[in-house]
Amino acid sequence: MHLFAFGINHQTAPLPVRERVAFGPDHVTAALRDLVAHHPPVREAAILSTCNRTEIYCNAAESGPAVGWLADYHHLSPRSLTPYLYTLPADQAVRHALRVASGLDSMVLGEPQILGQMKEAVRFAESAGTLGVLLNKLFQHTFAVAKAVRTRTEIGTNSVSLASAAVRIAQRIFPAISRQKVLFIGAGEMIELCATHFAAQQPAALAFVNRTTARAEELAQRFQAPAFSLQELPERLADYDIIVSCTASPLPIIGKGLMERIIKARRHRPVLMVDLAVPRDVEAEVSRMDDVFLYTVDDLGKLAEEGRDARQAAVEQAEIIIDEGVADFMRWIEGRGAVPAIRALRDQAERARRHELERALRRLSRGDPPEQVLEALSQGLTNKLLHAPTETLHRAGPDERAELLAAAARIFRIDIKE
Repeated sequence: MHLFAFGINHQTAPLPVRERVAFGPDHVTAALRDLVAHHPPVREAAILSTCNRTEIYCNAAESGPAVGWLADYHHLSPRSLTPYLYTLPADQAVRHALRVASGLDSMVLGEPQILGQMKEAVRFAESAGTLGVLLNKLFQHTFAVAKAVRTRTEIGTNSVSLASAAVRIAQRIFPAISRQKVLFIGAGEMIELCATHFAAQQPAALAFVNRTTARAEELAQRFQAPAFSLQELPERLADYDIIVSCTASPLPIIGKGLMERIIKARRHRPVLMVDLAVPRDVEAEVSRMDDVFLYTVDDLGKLAEEGRDARQAAVEQAEIIIDEGVADFMRWIEGRGAVPAIRALRDQAERARRHELERALRRLSRGDPPEQVLEALSQGLTNKLLHAPTETLHRAGPDERAELLAAAARIFRIDIKE
């Protein structure tokens, strides 16, 4: 088993780079199958792709082909990606996975959404048929450790989420959110979270738009708000003062040209746009416009970091739990290294058992006394099982014999006396 992980995140790569290697939900399964099918060294793979990171966890004999695949898949030159890329061997990959799941590697320290995103990554890998024994064990162990961190520390206490950070920005720009109309584009977990935070401020109106209208209508019904399709967006956009967007679109859905028309229609009344998507839903050029306040996921992350120092004690406690988790998993991997030897040992013992059993059955069929047959069976099986180790001990030199005796005492749990 050869575990490693590689990728980029908000600490190693800016938003324009992260959005170029992001995997939308509709593409993850196909990408995993492509990686495993066309790069034989990769036996297992799972992709974690969020607004803050794109990471690939692999069971592979070598890391080079998989790393090269990431650039090729997104039609990038390896040179353009290498400065931002990290590759983590087994123990470091385990530690990284545990820290990510526990919220220690997040833009918002302690945020809980990443755990759900990792579980979704596992479901995609299962669907693609690329989740084997190693990665399945890794992620199940990761979820257990993350749960321990959440329950035994206060890592999530007073954590400022991206959703609450969006509300804070709106409060700074507008005198009162209760006078503003808020539009949500998308229908995922982040949009639902943002809608909950904004709804608590009792805005003048809420509305939802999504590529799949049915999902938008589900959210709209929950918040007693209207919903409409993405095709209607250009006609409706001017009605809203705050726009929060987080879709899985590979290309921007709101461009500078559209926003220029919207601002003109609004008679230059200001608009707050919160773009939480990676790749971005709003063209970067929109940020240069007067009367438009555009914030990306990285902008909100900086605001959400307030209070990090107050949670430092919880971080130290979490790191201790993670250290234990890494050690436990590495022991499991090392134990798996003995599996071929254990399997061979059992196969050899099974062959000996069958051989002696067949001899015993033949003797019984001839009418030999059962007591003699059983005695011969037990002696024959004992001799066959112990012949190889006793012969090895007899032939070993003095130094080697001492090591073998120590190993035999431990394996067979016997007390060897002089």
